[in-house]
Amino acid sequence: MDQVDGKTAFITGGARGIGLGIARAFARAGAKLALADVDQSSLAAAKSELSELTAVETFLLDVRDRTAYARVADETEARLGSVSILCNNAGVAGEQHVTRLTYEYWDWVIGINLNGVINGVQTFLPRMLQRGGGGHIVNTASGAGLAATSSGLLYTTSKFAVVGLSESLRLSLEPFKIGVSVLCPGPVNTKIISNSNDTRPTSTAPVEETKMWEAAITRANAFLAAGADPDEVGEMVLSAVKSDRLYIHTDRIMAGLIEARAKALLDAMPPAK
Repeated sequence: MDQVDGKTAFITGGARGIGLGIARAFARAGAKLALADVDQSSLAAAKSELSELTAVETFLLDVRDRTAYARVADETEARLGSVSILCNNAGVAGEQHVTRLTYEYWDWVIGINLNGVINGVQTFLPRMLQRGGGGHIVNTASGAGLAATSSGLLYTTSKFAVVGLSESLRLSLEPFKIGVSVLCPGPVNTKIISNSNDTRPTSTAPVEETKMWEAAITRANAFLAAGADPDEVGEMVLSAVKSDRLYIHTDRIMAGLIEARAKALLDAMPPAK
C-alpha cells in the first residue's frame, strides 16, 4: 500500500501508548481514523488532538466483545468509509505467578492479546475480501513473541500466538493483495503496565505478594520509560505498511535471544541424510 492518504485506518487501543503513536503517524499521512479503546477520557483527548489533522471517529470498545465489535465496524464504515488498514493493537501486559495461575487470568490475557486480534481480523477481513482492492493488517505482538523472556508465561504465550497468526495470515492473503505486518516492539515509553494493572482480575494474593507485584510494576515502568517513543514506533508502522514489510522491530534488544532460539531449534533436528 504505497499511499494511505484518504484511506480509513481502524486502530484498537488507539487512544494511548503505541496505538496513539500509530494514529498520529497515519493522521499526518492523511488517513482517516477510527480509534477504539476502553478509556473514554483518552479517546476524547485523542479525538480533540487528531481532528485538527484528519477525520476522526472514536469508539468505546472491549475487543473481547464480538457483538460490539461488529456494531462498531458498521458505524465506522458508515461514517468514514471502508476500512483499508486494520491495526489490532489493544493489549495488556499482565502476569500472575506460575504458582497462582487461574483460568480467570488466562482468559484475561489471552482474551485481549490474542482473541482481540482474532476478533479484529474476523470482523474486518471478510469485508476487505468482499470489496477487493487490497488493504493491510497490522497486529501488535512483542519481542516476547519471538523468544521467551522474563515477560511472563501468560504474556509470552499470547504474543507467540499473534506472531504465528500474522505469519500464516500473510501467506494466506498474498493472492488478495492484503498485506500483513506484525509489530514486535522492545521497550516503548508507555504506561501499559499501570494501565493493565487497572483492569487485571481481582486477586486475593497475600500482602507480601501484592508488595512484590507493586515493586515489579515500578521496575517495569522504569524499564519502559527508557524505551522508544510511541510516535517513533508509529512512524515505523506507517513505513512498514507502505513497504509491505512483515516484521516491525523497534530495536535490537531481542537479537541475541532470537539467534539462540533459532540455533537451539536447528541443533535439535536430526542429522541430514
